[in-house]
Amino acid sequence: MNDRHVERVILALQVGSVTMIWVFVLGIAVWILHLLRLSHRLHDVPSASVGIAIVAIPVFFVGAAVLTYVFVGLRRGRAEEEQPRAGEEST
Repeated sequence: MNDRHVERVILALQVGSVTMIWVFVLGIAVWILHLLRLSHRLHDVPSASVGIAIVAIPVFFVGAAVLTYVFVGLRRGRAEEEQPRAGEEST
């Protein structure tokens, strides 16, 4: 296996991981919203669980956004390392 192939496999795994994170977060958000809607439809008394659910959605989105930001930052850092700097000769 050459280095280029290994890099592509790693990139595919990283993109797959970020995609799964977002699918997970969106699934949780939809599930929580469904529970809130069901609670409202059943005229359930708002409780602490409703408050926790409302706070949980942004927390999950922030977590997924941070992980995505780290992923993009690592990709940019690697791309910058691979480019020769001004004034340096490539060997």
